[in-house]
Amino acid sequence: MNRNNLNFLNNKKKNDFIFKDSSLNSFKKKNMGGLRTKSIIKKNLYSRPLISIIIVTHNSEKYLEQCLNSVFKQTYKNYEIIVIDNNSTDKTLKIIKKYEKLIDIWISEPDEGIFHAMNKGIEISKGKIISILNSDDHYTENALKIIVKYFNYNSNIDFVFGTVRKNKIFSGFKPSKIRWKFNIYPSHSAGFFIKKKNHDRIGLYNLNYRHSNDYDFFYRLIVKNKINGIATKRTEVIGNFRPGGFSSKLSFFDRLFMELKIRFNNKQNIFDLFIIFFGRCFFQIKNKLKL
Repeated sequence: MNRNNLNFLNNKKKNDFIFKDSSLNSFKKKNMGGLRTKSIIKKNLYSRPLISIIIVTHNSEKYLEQCLNSVFKQTYKNYEIIVIDNNSTDKTLKIIKKYEKLIDIWISEPDEGIFHAMNKGIEISKGKIISILNSDDHYTENALKIIVKYFNYNSNIDFVFGTVRKNKIFSGFKPSKIRWKFNIYPSHSAGFFIKKKNHDRIGLYNLNYRHSNDYDFFYRLIVKNKINGIATKRTEVIGNFRPGGFSSKLSFFDRLFMELKIRFNNKQNIFDLFIIFFGRCFFQIKNKLKL
């Protein structure tokens, strides 16, 4: 028996089932469900690319239905929903199973944090375009239609920032600002869409950081690899997301030192780092004195 056949049998024994969708075979059948487990796999079409919407959940019962319904109501229909759940103990899994016939794949198992879960979703996605939709966020009705319009009319771009609402409007995108600013955009919000081929080129979210993994991804995407992107018009609001989350609880120095670490690891000029450090500290003291 050759090695490939032996690996096949070992895998089958481990999972008790072999999916036609080979990307699912590393997961246990009892921990997943959805259309793709029944070999119903959506495809990319020429002018209607498949959008993979990855929703990460952990005890998300409060807002999950609103999040899912905002996807179901989209006027653009060529999308797949991937839900990656971190062993929720509330009613999250019950809600997921309620909509199982409308969800392409859901997986519930322990993970190593939100960015690890995102990476799992990206790896099994089938879409040409990928979006991360937090479970407490939601799209506007025409969100995907607007995003696809920008990709179709601008063949040389690889990502789109959609205008989003978070107490106020977040709109626009200036790549040059990332050299000096830390919070250029809420990168894993409802507003960011990227062609999957870019993950093949620059990798997934780096799990070696305790936080700000999204900022590291942006830095690699825009500064190191100079990949082209575009922003939607300010009036084209494609998502609403709620304030809060882990990053909002970080201290000034937690954020500053992680920013410097990410920039250093990505080989930004040391002189730049000194300017950023003293500049951030100066404005922090200035703002404190105003209070």
